[in-house]
Amino acid sequence: MARPEKTRRDFLRLTDLDRGELLELLERAAEWKLLGKAGPQPLERKTIGLVFEKASTRTRVSFQVAATQLGGDAMMLSPRDTQLGRGEPIKDTARVLSRYLDALVVRTFEHEKLEEMARWATVPVVNALTDASHPCQLLADLLTVAERFGGDTLANGAVTVAWIGDGNNMANSWLEACAVLGFDLRIACPEGYDPDPALLARCGAKARVVRAPREAVEGAHVVNTDVWASMGQEEEAEERRRRFAGYIVDEPLLALAHRDAIVLHCLPAHRGEEITDAVLEGPRSAVFDEAENRLHAQKALLELLLAER
Repeated sequence: MARPEKTRRDFLRLTDLDRGELLELLERAAEWKLLGKAGPQPLERKTIGLVFEKASTRTRVSFQVAATQLGGDAMMLSPRDTQLGRGEPIKDTARVLSRYLDALVVRTFEHEKLEEMARWATVPVVNALTDASHPCQLLADLLTVAERFGGDTLANGAVTVAWIGDGNNMANSWLEACAVLGFDLRIACPEGYDPDPALLARCGAKARVVRAPREAVEGAHVVNTDVWASMGQEEEAEERRRRFAGYIVDEPLLALAHRDAIVLHCLPAHRGEEITDAVLEGPRSAVFDEAENRLHAQKALLELLLAER
């Protein structure tokens, strides 16, 4: 069975953008942030399908609002609302939805499901989170770093990023960002919880895995963390709490960072586990700016993928 021809591009990983495209998208996101609701509407009469197998607050709401502010519409499609929940093949769903919708924003567990959707869809497919990567979150994170340290500083790779905790989809996406932009990245995680080794290898000497959080945070401009047990890992939660003890971002750890360092967390946070309330609510926290920037970064992304040129 031949796949249908695709004339539009997908965004499945951050590395689907080259360096120039990524920097241009971040600049455009900053412009959208200034424009607010008063900007142009390049998605007029376009409808985005949000195919979400996993619960969501920020991703769902920010994509819905982004589509609306760009002049389009967004439709939520959960498994219980569609035949996907009753076992319809992904390739059938992808081909049918492509005839109704202008893009598919997919949030699922296995990255292979996302790739299957993209293989058969004829409209752009966007990764709204898989177990392997979370590139839309990284767009917001990079926008936040650029706001605090300057776009030129980020473009020149003159920032050091520390990741503390699980080598999960977020750590993988930070590795992808490192590969594209060339900043220094240190990932502190317990043995057995390393990020994707292939992505680590792509970064060369710019990224390394360490076991001690102090080693990762020393002099870092960005201190970043995430929950220890993500959705789908609930049965591992107690074991992960034991293994990740000592990987909490607290005030003594943050004191080792650069004097102008910011703290990021993609949320939701388990306060008192991977991050303390004092740090999350403290003066170095950029967490809620980061959350807001999901909206602006995704407006720039949807414009890139869908706007008529």
